[in-house]
Amino acid sequence: MNNTKPFPIPLWIILLVGIIAISFSSIFIRWSDAPVSVMAMYRLYFTNLFMIPFMLRYWDEIKSLSKKDWYYLSLSGLLLGLHFLLWMGSLRFTSVANSTAIVALEPIFVLIGSFLFFKIRTNVLSVMGMFIAVLGAVLIGWGDFGVSSEAFFGDLLALLGAIAVALHMLIGKQLLRKMSNYVYSFFVFLTAAFSLHFYNLFLGYSFFNYTSIDWGIFIILAIVPTVFGHLLFNWLLKYMNATTVSMSILGEPLGAALLAYFLLNEHISIQQAFAGFILLFGVWVFIKFNDKDQSKSLNQ
Repeated sequence: MNNTKPFPIPLWIILLVGIIAISFSSIFIRWSDAPVSVMAMYRLYFTNLFMIPFMLRYWDEIKSLSKKDWYYLSLSGLLLGLHFLLWMGSLRFTSVANSTAIVALEPIFVLIGSFLFFKIRTNVLSVMGMFIAVLGAVLIGWGDFGVSSEAFFGDLLALLGAIAVALHMLIGKQLLRKMSNYVYSFFVFLTAAFSLHFYNLFLGYSFFNYTSIDWGIFIILAIVPTVFGHLLFNWLLKYMNATTVSMSILGEPLGAALLAYFLLNEHISIQQAFAGFILLFGVWVFIKFNDKDQSKSLNQ
C-alpha cells in the first residue's frame, strides 16, 4: 500500500525543470579550472548550507532513523560522491556531448539492478522506449568516441560514473519509502561531501586558494543542477519509479550538447542533432507506458 498523494502540478513539468537544470552542470564545470573533486565537494557543502534552515522540522524523523537507515544513507552518499568524482572528471578528457551521452546509459543499469535486486519487471513497450532513447544518447556522442587514448579514458570515467549513480538511485528508492526526500537528500549530500573532503585532503588539494569566479561557480553548481536538478529528482522518486526518473535524465545529453555548442563552441553534427530527436522520442515512449504501470502499482 503506497500512501503517497498525487502532486497537483504535472510531473512532466518538474522533470523538464530538472533536465534543464542538470544540463547546465557540465557547462559550469568547464568554466572552472579548480580540481573537479573540490568543485563537487563545495557544490554539495553549499547545497547543505541552503538546506540547513529547514532541517529543524524534520528533527523527530531524524531521531527515529535506525542504524540500518544510516548505513544505507551513507552508502548512497558515497556512491553519489563517487559519481560526481568520476563524471565531472570525465569532462577534463572528453567532450560534453560524449560524457553526458555515456552517463545517460544509467537507466540500463537501473533497470538491470531493479530486476536483480528487487525483481521489478517492466513492459515490453517501456523497454523498447528505453533502448530507443539510449540509442539516441549513444549516437549523440558517437562521433567523439575513441578519438584518442585521452578521450577513451574520459569515456571510461563517465561509464563508471553512470554505474555509481544508478546504484545510488536504487538505494534511494528504497530509503524514500520510509523517510522524507528532504532528510534523505540532506544526509546523502553531506556524506558525499565528506567523502570528497577526505579525498581532497589525501591528494593535498587547496581548500581556499581559488578565484572569485571559481567560488561563484561552486555556488551556482549548488543552486542550479543540485537543488533544481538532483534534489528535484530525489523528490520525484516519491512519485515515480527509479527507472522512470533516471530515464527522464536522458534529456540531459541533448540540453548539454546544445549549451556546449552555444557557450563552449563545441560542434554539434547533423548526426548528433538527429540523435537528439531519437532520444526524446524514446523518453516519451518510455514515460508514457512506464507511468501506466506505475499508476497501477500505486493503486494496489
